[in-house]
Amino acid sequence: MALFSGLSERLNHIFSKMTKRGRLTELEIKEAMREIRVALLEADVNFLVAKDFIKEVSEKAVGEEIIKSVTPGQQVVKIVNDELIKLMGSTQSKLDLSGTPPISIMMCGLQGAGKTTMCAKLGAHLKSQGKRVLLVACDIYRPAAINQLKVVGKQAGVEVFEKGTQNPVKTAKQALDYAKKNDFNVVVIDTAGRLHINEELMKELEEIKKEIKPSEILLTIDAMTGQDSVTVAKEFNERLDISGVIVTKLDGDTRGGVALSVKAVTGKPIKFCGTGEKIGDIEPFYPDRMASRILGMGDVLTLVEKAKQAVDEKEMAKMEKALRENSFTLEDYLAQFDNLNKMGDINELIGMIPGARKKLGNFTVDPKELAKSKAIIQSMTPKERRNPDLIKAGQKKRIAQGSGTSIQQVNTLLKQFYQSKEMMKQFKGKKKGKLPLF
Repeated sequence: MALFSGLSERLNHIFSKMTKRGRLTELEIKEAMREIRVALLEADVNFLVAKDFIKEVSEKAVGEEIIKSVTPGQQVVKIVNDELIKLMGSTQSKLDLSGTPPISIMMCGLQGAGKTTMCAKLGAHLKSQGKRVLLVACDIYRPAAINQLKVVGKQAGVEVFEKGTQNPVKTAKQALDYAKKNDFNVVVIDTAGRLHINEELMKELEEIKKEIKPSEILLTIDAMTGQDSVTVAKEFNERLDISGVIVTKLDGDTRGGVALSVKAVTGKPIKFCGTGEKIGDIEPFYPDRMASRILGMGDVLTLVEKAKQAVDEKEMAKMEKALRENSFTLEDYLAQFDNLNKMGDINELIGMIPGARKKLGNFTVDPKELAKSKAIIQSMTPKERRNPDLIKAGQKKRIAQGSGTSIQQVNTLLKQFYQSKEMMKQFKGKKKGKLPLF
């Protein structure tokens, strides 16, 4: 399921009715506000947050300049967009890495929120920015927590510091000394979680905070637990004065209300969000981009950033040449499947294309179908991939058997390939740098 898909569909349905009308009465705007309020509550947005949001939007929307406007529906959409951005923090909140190295980041949260994995994701993200990162295992209570950090740390290519089950405060202090001696820029401390908030957990976290004086205290919360996560965030903030929030599982079957509520409830910004299970599935949180995605307007900037991370310059140049020379082959087509896979969930990517959801509705791409398409191409000979015109009935039967598919599926893949190739001809002759990646 795409991020905020339920809320996005509801809002777009409400807005489509408004934008079709040449004029809006005050009564019609108030009725739309009631519908938006219901949509927010169904998306698990905090009740008080939803109430205040509708109040703010209504005060701006029910005005003479809106009602008398030539495009009142679009004006209301703009107001909702602006208020969504404001609700989520207005601007991106970056990590504070300005102090003398090593900078320490303390990660906290309840068990099951994905905190330990997020430590490695954050480590990989900082490593990609040229930082030397050290992960520190301070969760001595959960079985296999230390081993889990070692496994995900290895996947991220980041060193892990651990001292077994000794006192976590002592381990954190030793880790900072180790980091100083070995020129690490950033230390990410994985603290213990509990199944629920208790005094013992909070006291230990307060002791670690007092000892290491972290530049950042980041709370990891699970988007799938809805309003419980907002309550957790409020309690952690009251005890630790957190500096920011990381929301995990925003890619799952979640209504997403926590992302719209946590800033208003705690006063602390969301700094990152987890969008998948891979180590690279972490995104800085941009309120304006998120608002745009919620309203179905796409998120081109994030899409471009993901493309740049997934595809190196040589591969881009090779693809551009193939497009220009009209020599796009099934081998190139196969490479595009791999590029899309590197970029993340394809349905999430579709949602980032402006207007895509409006045109496609509930259409989704089944990852299994992509896997079948790859298997079909991989079952061809190199010669067939470079020149698919060679593929006749006999070859199709062999390819279908080799890929565990049917001749009809092979035909469908070839048809899609030729359609894509035909579409790409329109880019011939355009200036360098103007070609799309996909």
